[in-house]
Amino acid sequence: MIDLHYWPTPNGHKITIFLEEAGLDYRIVPVDIGKGEQFRPEFLAISPNNRMPAIVDHAPADGGAPLSVFESGAILVYLAEKTGCFLPKDPRGRIATLEWLFWQVGGLGPMAGQTHHFRNYAPEKIPYAIDRYVNETNRLYGVLDRRLQGRDFLADDYSIADMAAFPWIVPFEQQGQKLEDFPDLKRWFDAIYARPAVARAYAEGEAYRRPSASGFTEAERKILFGQTAASLRRGE
Repeated sequence: MIDLHYWPTPNGHKITIFLEEAGLDYRIVPVDIGKGEQFRPEFLAISPNNRMPAIVDHAPADGGAPLSVFESGAILVYLAEKTGCFLPKDPRGRIATLEWLFWQVGGLGPMAGQTHHFRNYAPEKIPYAIDRYVNETNRLYGVLDRRLQGRDFLADDYSIADMAAFPWIVPFEQQGQKLEDFPDLKRWFDAIYARPAVARAYAEGEAYRRPSASGFTEAERKILFGQTAASLRRGE
């Protein structure tokens, strides 16, 4: 059994997609990021960066004590290696998959996340910041579109790279993007969207879905966007 410490964000969806695709037994442990549950000591013990998702595998391959993993990219690699699924074993396929996984965690996710923040969450609309991140997200969509020309998936076969990137494309409208501008990306997106395991993964998140950005209280905004090392030490 795997405990998944989860909230229905793009990074959370990555892991439910894998778990559903692989048919693994798992239990969702909600981490309400608006209430600050990511700062609880018991969560920090398994995710010291106070970010979800994180997992605890109660049946690790070495047969030892439960094993915790934090950071969505590391979790995907761990689960792929545990199951032997969605990460090629041949060196070329493996490195291609890892390249595109790391491209997502280092590029698409952070840039699209900043786009979401400045377009939808920031209390002050700053045109330069909005343009900067919308344009960079657009560039990254173009990178995906070019990669997908003549191939079904990012590393040819469906893999953890696709599972990582897809949830960050789902909210494309909130990022100021149009899938019609990227035909190969749209074809890929539609194919993944139609997978039954993906539908099940997103259905898991419905019970925990947060309101729109405008629905956050000031206290929730402070928790989500106002933390510093000093404020955390003071328990704010």
